Amino acid sequence: MVSKISEGVEISVETFYQPDYSNPANSEFMFAYRITLENHNNFTVKLLRRHWFIFDSNGQSREVEGEGVVGAQPVLQPGKQFQYVSGCNLRTEMGRMHGTYLMENQNDKISFSVKIPPFEMIAPAKLN
Repeated sequence: MVSKISEGVEISVETFYQPDYSNPANSEFMFAYRITLENHNNFTVKLLRRHWFIFDSNGQSREVEGEGVVGAQPVLQPGKQFQYVSGCNLRTEMGRMHGTYLMENQNDKISFSVKIPPFEMIAPAKLN
């Protein structure tokens, strides 16, 4: 697991290889990741948008942007957490992701960016 506190919001990430949804013979590798957000600020925050940078080990990269996460724009009061699971497909057995969440202070409605720490996705067979 990797964790980072940015702008008072802690982001923790765990990754899981999904062999049942992968097809290595066709260069299809599916990973799930569980993200936990925890608000360490003394004000309530709302997650507005996400922006991901995804890298395969063959040098290919892509970006994904959009509103919220898994169809939600969670609101976190001080000291509260929100957790979700999502997925990423890669063309190689290894890759990495990082990104940002656009958050909004619910007191003054000012937006700010929270960094999502870089994390690796590695198929277990690649570790042998």
